[in-house]
Amino acid sequence: MAPTRPFIVDPVLTAISIGFQNTASMRISDQVLPRFPVSAEKFKWTEYPISEAFNIPDARVGRLGRVQQLTFSGTEKTDSVDDYGYDSPIPYSDVRAAEAARAEGRSTFNPEAHAVQLLTDTLANQREARVAASVFALNTYASDKRITLSGTSQFSDYTNSDPIGVIKTGMAATLIYAPNTMVMGREAWAKLSSHPKIVNAVKGNVTNAGIVTREQFLELFSGEGINELLIGDAWVNTAKPGQTPTFARAWGKHVALLHKNPMATIEGGGVTFGMTAEYGARIAGRIEDEDVGLEGGFRIRTGERLKEVIIAKDVGYFIQNAVA
Repeated sequence: MAPTRPFIVDPVLTAISIGFQNTASMRISDQVLPRFPVSAEKFKWTEYPISEAFNIPDARVGRLGRVQQLTFSGTEKTDSVDDYGYDSPIPYSDVRAAEAARAEGRSTFNPEAHAVQLLTDTLANQREARVAASVFALNTYASDKRITLSGTSQFSDYTNSDPIGVIKTGMAATLIYAPNTMVMGREAWAKLSSHPKIVNAVKGNVTNAGIVTREQFLELFSGEGINELLIGDAWVNTAKPGQTPTFARAWGKHVALLHKNPMATIEGGGVTFGMTAEYGARIAGRIEDEDVGLEGGFRIRTGERLKEVIIAKDVGYFIQNAVA
């Protein structure tokens, strides 16, 4: 006899979890560290030494000579995905009441589907905070590819700071793999988009006040290679459970300049700042639980298996505390 499975993956609930997206929450983690499927929970990826990009071996070939062979080294890394998930208990009485209301045409509410949506939203917010903490961390970057601003150098000081100069310095720091993506939190964008030097550069030195659009900002730095601007809006509650909620922006007050290679994959390789290994799709289902309520009930579970990986820290530049 086949063993019973305590966790039943429900295709309808799974479809809700995979398809659900709270459009009011401007999350950017899937764009900053794109998801790529891996073939198993344990996977391998390659870290490439940036020095090989600068080699210039002699390519000349004699009429009867051998063509020089080049080999490219790399450090193979072994990693594994982490499991992330949440449960939500629903008593049988809630399920029956909702079914009766739907049958009578009084409501369309489905407590199980509603639970999956809320769990999925929470799961996405937790990933947003996790990716932000990884991408906006000094130790994620090489020592010569990070800077911490303070006082008059911060972009919130409209009189003394030089955001264009700081950004151009960062663009040059990653050498041949120039950044093509700029990532920042809403607080950084709010100050940077109205910085007089940015406004004047866009609008022709005719004003010291105003605001530039995302499109104008991208056009300003397009000549430097930036073709994508990602602004994180997500909020997180930093208080411990049971304490008064304390809300903060997940992406803080920082800016990162990243090289993203659209041809790179986790297991296939390629020089890119970072990616996310994803094993399987997000799942959702139910577990019967006799301890839910008086009559028992279900625990609705939603989860996914992921691992965020920084592939090449040398192709990113970090501006910590870009604004006060």
